[in-house]
Amino acid sequence: MKDKSLIKNQSGHIWEKMLTTGDVLVIAFGAMVGWGWVVSTGEWIDRGGVLGAVAGFLLGGIMVFFVGLTYAELTSAIPETGGESIFSQRAFGTTGSFICTWGLILGYIGVVCFEACAFPTIVAYIFPSFLKGYLYTVAGFKIYASWLILAIISAIFMTGINILGTKMAANFQLILTLIIGFGGILLIVAAAVKGDPVNLAGHMFLGNDRGDILRNIMRVAVISPFFYLGFDVIPQAVEEINVDLAKVGRILLLSIILGAVFYSAAILSVGYLLSPEEIDASYYGTGLVSADAMAKAFNTKFMADALIVGGMCGIITTWNSFIIGASRALFSMSERHMLPEFISVTSKKYKTPSGAIIFIGALTLLSLFFGRKILVWVMDAGTFGCCVAYCIVALSFLRLRKTEPELHRPFKVRNHRFVGVMAALLSAFMVCLYVIPGSGATFSVEEWIIAGGWILLGIIYYFYARKHYGSHFGVQD
Repeated sequence: MKDKSLIKNQSGHIWEKMLTTGDVLVIAFGAMVGWGWVVSTGEWIDRGGVLGAVAGFLLGGIMVFFVGLTYAELTSAIPETGGESIFSQRAFGTTGSFICTWGLILGYIGVVCFEACAFPTIVAYIFPSFLKGYLYTVAGFKIYASWLILAIISAIFMTGINILGTKMAANFQLILTLIIGFGGILLIVAAAVKGDPVNLAGHMFLGNDRGDILRNIMRVAVISPFFYLGFDVIPQAVEEINVDLAKVGRILLLSIILGAVFYSAAILSVGYLLSPEEIDASYYGTGLVSADAMAKAFNTKFMADALIVGGMCGIITTWNSFIIGASRALFSMSERHMLPEFISVTSKKYKTPSGAIIFIGALTLLSLFFGRKILVWVMDAGTFGCCVAYCIVALSFLRLRKTEPELHRPFKVRNHRFVGVMAALLSAFMVCLYVIPGSGATFSVEEWIIAGGWILLGIIYYFYARKHYGSHFGVQD
């Protein structure tokens, strides 16, 4: 009897359809709501004020929601592993697909490497005596033997979890996402009970006039897309999802809405619990403003440490989700002869893209030896790459509506021209802000080097692959 949980794709690879509705939602939401809401809330408020930061996240959420609508329709209409890579190839051919997926992979791997580095760093926050055996310094970041050993062990563990099966990774994700959610809800409830609206006075918005206030809100809006990354992991693993395709689109959009609500509530909670002076002292002190707000609400540092533990779970959920996303994107490119064949090797026992996962694990291990600072640059450059991919996906959505009007679309977007144009323009606007001086999101010199180097590497490999694979370039066997 044929196993209905197994599906063979066009190239003959058999995927196991084991992800349920809950699995899909926690993978996307867990990727979004990681460590950022614990460590970055102070920065968001410092940029725009409490309500200004909320407004910035809502504006960024609107842009991402428009992009999410295009993803929802395309994912349901073209349910193939690789997501963006497949959408863009159907619309713009192999070249468009290569550009889209190359940018996306930079973002995904950048996040994976950063989270691998962040995990032992947060352990050091909780247990300062943990740092033993100083080795060397990179860009001001001191690397200790104990830090490096923990980072390596955790990277190997996360790589192994994903090789052992998508369902195991999803179960792991569910447990940690529940811990994150509990920590966030606890902070929100504490703010509702013990917060004081008087604390909002003086830092609701930042700026001397409407123009200044708007610019400061935009300073938050331009960085917010990074914190919404995660919903786009769903298309990468769509062939492993055992859910009605129309429902997959709705889950994708729900994850974006939940992310916007969660971030906005976390910002407001901190603003209710801490005065402007306390936020400044925390931001320029420990840097963990949300944790300090929790400590004040419960009058004990233990609760701050508990929130940090929740943040550590967020690191792992984001890390896990982006291993899933990056490995499927790499697999899709390799399967179509855009990358070396070993990347598309799969585990016969666990039905996972083990070659791509091991490749990501190797890059992660290598990156750990460079410390945290360089990974911040990689992450920022990767966000730019993801916004480029979003723009191409939106344009693919518009083109496929024109070139393939009869394509079955289980989740069909209304007013598709308006939605597609808005998604393309807003994501292109975000891309431009990274390169326009004074925008609040302009690349540093180091980030220019990383982004430029990745683009150059892509150009080199694009022409090499075209020559090496010939007529097989961009084609599944």
